[in-house]
Amino acid sequence: MNDSYLKNVIEAALLAAGRPVALAELRELFDEFARPDAVAVEAALGELAADYAGRGIVLAEVASGWRIQVRADVAQPVSRLWQERPAKYSRALLETLALIAYRQPITRGEIEDIRGVAVNPNIVRTVLERGWVRVIGHRDVPGRPELLATTREFLDYFGLKTLDDLPTLAQLKDVESLGVQLEFDRPGDPALAEASDVQEAPADDVAPGAAAGGAGD
Repeated sequence: MNDSYLKNVIEAALLAAGRPVALAELRELFDEFARPDAVAVEAALGELAADYAGRGIVLAEVASGWRIQVRADVAQPVSRLWQERPAKYSRALLETLALIAYRQPITRGEIEDIRGVAVNPNIVRTVLERGWVRVIGHRDVPGRPELLATTREFLDYFGLKTLDDLPTLAQLKDVESLGVQLEFDRPGDPALAEASDVQEAPADDVAPGAAAGGAGD
């Protein structure tokens, strides 16, 4: 098979899919008797990545596969294509999601113990509905609280291949920078509007200063 044809098919598939495409899926695009092996597909992906160097798009590998996306340094002007107001994420939502990402598996009660405030149910419901977080079991303690962990969709949405690609806690400096590091500032996320500005009450059973632990412990 012609290398140029292979690269063109892969590029067209990634543009048409509108989602990450796994290497195995890319191989399945071709007839059985002309199907390229994984090495050939990886080589074509490498050539595509090189072709995009210095351009406005980039080839990225995330948890579910490969995708073509807007380069970060041109994302702001491109975002003007969307008329919706960009979603604003509350510090409470960011802190909750950060604790789940860095401390998983974790229960809602453990999040409240660390933050020192009761987690608003809207926040947990929202991250579950978005598919960023899922229940993976129950803690073996009285009440058997749910254990929360991030999902493949979480990695895909924030442009990560694995959890190892999360910015280190030392890099975060402040939890609000999590939104920058993980590209929270994206156009039009109306599903998060309800959780964006919710008010949280202090957790009754948390001792003063318990929130000092934070995601950095």
